[in-house]
This record gives sequence, structure tokens and C-alpha cells, in this order.
Amino acid sequence: MDRHGHIRLFTIFGVATALTFFSSFQAFYFVSTFTEKPAPYSLLFFLNLGYWYSWACIAPAILWVSHRYPLDKQHWHVSLPVHVVGVFLATTLHIAMAVSSHMLTGWALGESEWALSDSGGSWRLEAQRMFFQYFDWEMMTYWAIVGLSHALGYRREAQARALTASQLETRLVEAQLQSLQRQLQPHFLFNTLNTISALMHRDVEAADLMIARLSDLLRISLQMVGVQEISLKEELDFLSKYLEIEQTRFRDRLTVVFDVQPEALDALVPNLILQPLVENAIKHGIGPRPSPGTIAIKARLAGSDRLELIVQDNGVGMSAARLSDFNRGVGLSNTRARLEHLYGPLHRFEFRQPPEGGLQVLIAVPLEAVAEEVIGVRVVEGAA
Repeated sequence: MDRHGHIRLFTIFGVATALTFFSSFQAFYFVSTFTEKPAPYSLLFFLNLGYWYSWACIAPAILWVSHRYPLDKQHWHVSLPVHVVGVFLATTLHIAMAVSSHMLTGWALGESEWALSDSGGSWRLEAQRMFFQYFDWEMMTYWAIVGLSHALGYRREAQARALTASQLETRLVEAQLQSLQRQLQPHFLFNTLNTISALMHRDVEAADLMIARLSDLLRISLQMVGVQEISLKEELDFLSKYLEIEQTRFRDRLTVVFDVQPEALDALVPNLILQPLVENAIKHGIGPRPSPGTIAIKARLAGSDRLELIVQDNGVGMSAARLSDFNRGVGLSNTRARLEHLYGPLHRFEFRQPPEGGLQVLIAVPLEAVAEEVIGVRVVEGAA
């Protein structure tokens, strides 16, 4: 169909050609089996070709009328009389074209007596005979074309509604993701400023260094406004600058270990996905610990379709009840919501308590090609 929903002429004449072959074989079998007057297949083929190609010539006009006067709830009382007139006009025109074609075919092939045997070669008598004998079949053909036009129209409208709904859903997800991201960035900024404020009273040089590092973080953050996914390498670069600020505050009490597969660095991850996990580990794991603590950040490819990110600390850990609450969605709700919006059921977000103590957080997300194949459409960048 073209952009107006009409069937292309190529398709119309293709269908007419297929019907010609079918009708020709049917007619040839019938006259060969049940009549004493056989007819050559070539004659039957051209007779049926003229019949169906006559309909093919009229079909675009019927489709236009059907498109202009649809038989729906709003227009049927106007459209129905138009189509009733259309049936008679289309039938009369088709019979005139078909009879003319039959006469021309019979004359060209030297079979005039066979082609118009019932009317003695009279065009008028043959047209009258076809009109009264085949009017019901002609009428059904007209309504079949009208019905096909309406079916294709409804299908086109359904596809348009589905596309619109999909676009609206995508925009809604983009808006929700941007809202979640806007919630996260001020939270991170306020916490960092509070840290700087606390340092100003006991270590002005360290506070000044933190301000410089914070400016680097803000510059990177502004470059990523509206971007929902970045490479793991970019995420780790941002996280390293954040950890420099935290190590300035904790000094020797905080050790950070990175264990990242080089093959995983190009994988896409949600922007700013690791920072709140590390912040949570510092605040609730390392902060209350009386002795120095370690945070390990790991990234590896799990098979060919998944990336696993792990943030693990050896801090004070949490109770079994609180761990259960976190796994049911209480902890880090912003992070959980972003993962749900981006990956749906394809992601994992789990809190674990390792045997050696502390807390381990696991995030598993599909690689880009897998997510696109399963979900169909992924939001990579927010709306401008």
C-alpha cells in the first residue's frame, strides 16, 4: 500500500493475473470433462484474462469510493446509498468491458462462435445476458473489494495506533529516566558539599583539593546530562574521581580495589549506576567500621550476553531482615527503578552477605545487542 492506504496497481493486476490462471484451469477442466464442445486453453485463458483485468481496471475507482465513503458508524447512512449506486455502475461498466474483451478475443483467435455462442454474436444481447445471469456474482465481487479496502484501512489504523502508543511509551520512559537521574545528581552533589564543609574546619588544604576534584566531576556530569547509558570505561572514570574525593576524607581508612576485565570496558551501563552503590558501601559499611576497610569494584562478562557489576565491601554488613528488605526493593530504589525502566526483566539487582562479612551488591545487565533483540527499543538518550 502507498501512504494513502490504497492498493498499488501492481498488486491489483498481480491478483487479477493469479485469478486468471485459476479460472482458466477450472474452465478448461470443466469443458474438457462435462461438455461435448472442447475449447483450447489459450482461448479460455484470454477470455478469463479480459474478465479479471476488467475488474482490475475498475478496482482503483472502487477503492477510492470505499476510502471516501467508509461504512463505519459515523458515515454508513451516507456511504451506503453511494455504494448501492456504485454496485450498479461498476457492474454495468465491468460487463461492458468484459463483453468487449470477449468479442475481441474471439475475433483475434478465430473463435467468435465459441466465445459468444449464447448471444449469436450480438454485443447487446451478450451484455444483457451477463447482467441478469451474473449480477449476484458481480455484486459480490464489488463488495469483496470494498471489504478488502476496509480491512486494510483498519489494519493501517491499528498499526498507526500501535506506533503512536509505542512512541508515547518511549517518551514516558525517557521522562521517567530523566526524572530519576535528576533526583540522583543533586543527592550526590549535596553529600559531597557536606563532606567539603566538614573538612573546611580541620583540613583546609584537603577541602581545597576536594573542591577541585568536585569541579571535574561536575564538568563530566554536565556532559552526560540526558544520557542514560555510557560505556563502562566512562562510568569507571567518573567513579574514580568520586573515590578520590572520598579517599581525601577517609585517608588511610579506605582502600579501593578495581578488578575489571578489559573486554568489558566497552559495554554500555546506566549512567551513574555505580556511584550510589559505592556511596552506600562507604556510608553504611566502611564508615561505621573502627578499622580500615576495603571496597572492591568488579566487572566481568558473563557468557556472551551479559555484564556483571559487583560492589563489595568488608564493612559491618547488615542484618538478615534488612538484607531481605533490600532484595525486595527497599534499598536504593532509584537505582532499581532505572534498571527496571532500561532493561525490564533482563536485569538482576541483588544484595548478598559474603561469608567473610560485609556486603556485596550485584548488578547484571544484558549487553546492547541482546537487549535490543529482546526489548526491541531501548532508550539510550533522553529527550532533548
